Amino acid sequence: MNTSDQVLAKMNQYVAEYKTAKDLRYVFLSCYNLMSANMVSAINNNEFHDTVWVNALLRRFADYYFNSLKCYDCGDVTSKVWEHAHKITCNKDVSQLQCLILGVNAHINYDLVLALSDLLKPEWESLSETQQRQRYEDHKHVNYVIASTIDRVQDEILEPLNPMLEWVDSLLGRMDEYLISRLITSWREDVWENTQMLLKIEDPDAREAFRIQLENSVLKRAAAICVF
Repeated sequence: MNTSDQVLAKMNQYVAEYKTAKDLRYVFLSCYNLMSANMVSAINNNEFHDTVWVNALLRRFADYYFNSLKCYDCGDVTSKVWEHAHKITCNKDVSQLQCLILGVNAHINYDLVLALSDLLKPEWESLSETQQRQRYEDHKHVNYVIASTIDRVQDEILEPLNPMLEWVDSLLGRMDEYLISRLITSWREDVWENTQMLLKIEDPDAREAFRIQLENSVLKRAAAICVF
């Protein structure tokens, strides 16, 4: 089993455990699992400029999520954004859709900046302009993979939990999936800009200050998601 398949297997294991325990963290993780499976297919179909780099990013990105689960469940210190996102799933007043978007907010707006920086920091200055542009194009191509997954997230994950969403679809069409896809695309553009700023910071204290600022901005988004 290759490393990407191991990531998917680990996600499937957590999803099964969370469903059995009626732990609503499975809502985000089921979505993440579908998107990761589509990412692995896109990698295997050579849809990216650098499949080795994208595969490494997929694994590093997943590591941040799995580490947040391990630390939270063991009572260890984890990022404030994940502490909030995991804890909120126990709130009966929060909808499944909010649980999903809170997880997406934490994983994209926080984890992805750090994962991208981890991979780009050692190589960025040595890359040619063409290679740097290709890194960005590979980052953007993920948006198409996400967009192709949104309908399945709605049909297979959210609607079984909330049949009212099927009625919304029949009345309005797939506008809600379109809006979610556009929201994620917008966030991922912000992620690239934040990563570029982080790459320019050399001083460790300044990098930590940037991380805290990023964490606070993601928490602010989370607070807004909790009241919609």
